[in-house]
Amino acid sequence: MPAKRIHLVRHGEVHNPSGVLYGRLPNFHLSETGHLMAKEAAKQLKAMGVKVSAIYTSPLVRAQESAKPIEELFGVDAKTNEHLIEPYNVFEGRKLSVKAIATKPQWWWHFRNPAKPAWGESFKDIIARMHSAIIQASESVLDGDVVLVTHQLPIWVMHLSTNGKKLMHDPRKRRCALSSITTFEIHDGKLVEVGYLDPASNLASIDKGAV
Repeated sequence: MPAKRIHLVRHGEVHNPSGVLYGRLPNFHLSETGHLMAKEAAKQLKAMGVKVSAIYTSPLVRAQESAKPIEELFGVDAKTNEHLIEPYNVFEGRKLSVKAIATKPQWWWHFRNPAKPAWGESFKDIIARMHSAIIQASESVLDGDVVLVTHQLPIWVMHLSTNGKKLMHDPRKRRCALSSITTFEIHDGKLVEVGYLDPASNLASIDKGAV
């Protein structure tokens, strides 16, 4: 039998005093608050009575740090899966805002096709690799649940895809908070979203830098 449920957990707050788009850049660690948020996600999973049989994480350090409290609470070592990584983006390392875009004509070409999008990895490619990671994780256990610690956009496009919604969207309106838990089940071979929780909502945090 595959896993009963698959929980996609977003990483906690990142230490990013410059407010840049960190993307796949190395050495972006969790902030103090981020570590607390990660603990809240782990405690939420425990409170749900979840039996965690496997944990997979993005290779980026902020995701691996966010997986630590879950590993410790459930006694399961996380494995890295490259398919869970943040999408690449041409604006990594830069501060991105509507004003910055408007004043830099050299950037405009990257916004020619927001439905793809033209500034980074396509939504369809993200969905394909995330779907692969989810199915692989589900089939890696005989019972219980699996946890995948990843990033905002990969989680959000899986939400859009599984719910039959348009992939083009306003990044400012994503329902995917730091350390949130989006839960899926597999029904007749099809992914179905069955829950969303925001266990760290009581912690004041800064959510800047996501692709």
